[in-house]
Amino acid sequence: QVQLVESGGGLVQAGGSLRLSCAASGRTFSNYVMGWFRQGPGKEREFVAVVSRSAGITSYTDSVKGRFTISRDNAKNRVFLQMNSLKPEDSAVYYCAAAFSIGTGRLYYEIADFDSWGQGTQVTVSS
Repeated sequence: QVQLVESGGGLVQAGGSLRLSCAASGRTFSNYVMGWFRQGPGKEREFVAVVSRSAGITSYTDSVKGRFTISRDNAKNRVFLQMNSLKPEDSAVYYCAAAFSIGTGRLYYEIADFDSWGQGTQVTVSS
């Protein structure tokens, strides 16, 4: 498994921006598909975004398309989530997750596909 530590959460007004960062250690970072999930109060954890091993392929849940951007820096063992035009419904604990993948073009979307998780970082968007 790879160890993951998120940072960058906080309180922001609606329409504002935040950039989440996730630092990875312990394994070869470039062997992992990286994803962001979130869990709002009283809700189940849900998929937000994913990026392939080489950063060439990304995918997003519909509610964040056009507002959020996932990226990664394999040289620095980091994955990022740039969140713009934030809405109160984006408020949640955001989790970074890693899924080992042999194929460079694979993406994963299900919680069960990811075997390493960070502790989460709180994002609160006020109206």
